[in-house]
Amino acid sequence: MWNVRDMTARAARAAGLLASAAALAFAGGVAGAGAAVADSPSPSASTGDGDTAKGPTEAGTSFRTATPIALDQRATAGASTGDYLYWVLPADAGQQVTVNAKVTLPQSARHGTATWQLDVYDGLRRRQACRYGATTRTAAQDAGSVELSCALRTVRGWAEQWSNDPLPGNYYVRLTVVDLPQEDLGQPVQAEVKASATDAGGARAVDGRLSAPLVAGAGTASPAPRPSSSAEQPAADGAPDGGWSSGWWSDRWVWTAVGGVLAALAGIGGYRMTRGSGRPAHLPRA
Repeated sequence: MWNVRDMTARAARAAGLLASAAALAFAGGVAGAGAAVADSPSPSASTGDGDTAKGPTEAGTSFRTATPIALDQRATAGASTGDYLYWVLPADAGQQVTVNAKVTLPQSARHGTATWQLDVYDGLRRRQACRYGATTRTAAQDAGSVELSCALRTVRGWAEQWSNDPLPGNYYVRLTVVDLPQEDLGQPVQAEVKASATDAGGARAVDGRLSAPLVAGAGTASPAPRPSSSAEQPAADGAPDGGWSSGWWSDRWVWTAVGGVLAALAGIGGYRMTRGSGRPAHLPRA
């Protein structure tokens, strides 16, 4: 029969075995997650003034003529008060996109306040709700500029048809004035738009993916290429840097595997602690 010393030694050996296995599993999981992050596309980081200088200097006037921009790229456009300004950018599954806009108002005398609005639409042209941010702001009569922002919900790899969840594909940014005195229409303004994205991680991942991202021409057999006015300007249906993600991988797979390994090791350790050393010594041999 076991004594206290034997049971303590067995428990210590089992605890050491579990601790070593957990450390190895954690190290493997971190390494796998790092490799996955390296293989999966991520939003390109801005390198400073170079990217800013390469941004487009015009904006479209409708969904079909929206000017393509990349994430972390500053786009500018000169326009007249009352114009509808459109840009289009790519957003992939797992990203949380934030759009910031600034309108520099004319220095000439204005006749009253002006209310500006920033709207974001997905590839199906459904207006997307913002988690936070000021999408509508009123500029005072003597204000020099007005700033707006919209932080979108996490882009999901897949969603039900009836939902309005953001899906991978193109996102259209529209900037316009919605209320101002009639006398101020047509005055020159300068608009600036920049979009950035962060990775939401596996906590926001979903099972399933779209057969194709929601981009212009996705429903046709061979979408025709769209000419670009600048060599540095991305195509309207262009994918993010690194291409579209497959949608099936997330770091949830790593932690699921780690949990399975730890559960198996815990079962083995418990069995070794309770199985005993063989036939009890006080029982007669057959």
